[in-house]
Amino acid sequence: MASGDDQYHPKDALKEAATASMITGSAGAFISAVQNTLTKRNHGPWGVFTRTGSTIVVFTIMGGAYEFTKNAAANLREKDDSLNPALGGLFAGAVMGLKRGTTPSVLGFGALTAVVMGTYHYTGAALTGYKKDKEIDEFERKQFLRKNRRVPIEQTVAELGEGRGIYPPGYDERRKERIKENYGIDVPAKSTHS
Repeated sequence: MASGDDQYHPKDALKEAATASMITGSAGAFISAVQNTLTKRNHGPWGVFTRTGSTIVVFTIMGGAYEFTKNAAANLREKDDSLNPALGGLFAGAVMGLKRGTTPSVLGFGALTAVVMGTYHYTGAALTGYKKDKEIDEFERKQFLRKNRRVPIEQTVAELGEGRGIYPPGYDERRKERIKENYGIDVPAKSTHS
């Protein structure tokens, strides 16, 4: 075991599984209610439980299986990495495949969910992208990147040229000379850019 902040702290797998089961069971009840309202034949309000109730059961077991397996694997391995969500996804996907009742669907859904959950955790567990260091303030990081990527005006002028919003020191004099040379017109000495 590592020392300091890298030390693993055990998780209560049963409590987390119960919480996840309640959350996903509620989502399953909502989806079951939607399925019940979309059927052609009216099954009444109890159709949520009798006709499409298996959706509630599958969602409840999936959430509990995922969270319990993820936390139990983390406790057994004493590591909190992306293998734990992959193992949880394997069991949750297998539960989803059990509804179909074939071995290929159990294995296929399990493997698919394991890959998706493991990859999601490995890439930072956020849809906004991977955050490398959670201790660094995001505003400060962006300010550093802006300062770090600034290019001197001389290099910008050398690459892009003058004009079009790029006005280095002495631009007005050089512009005045070019206009005089090309068109024979004297431009007033008033500075238009600073």
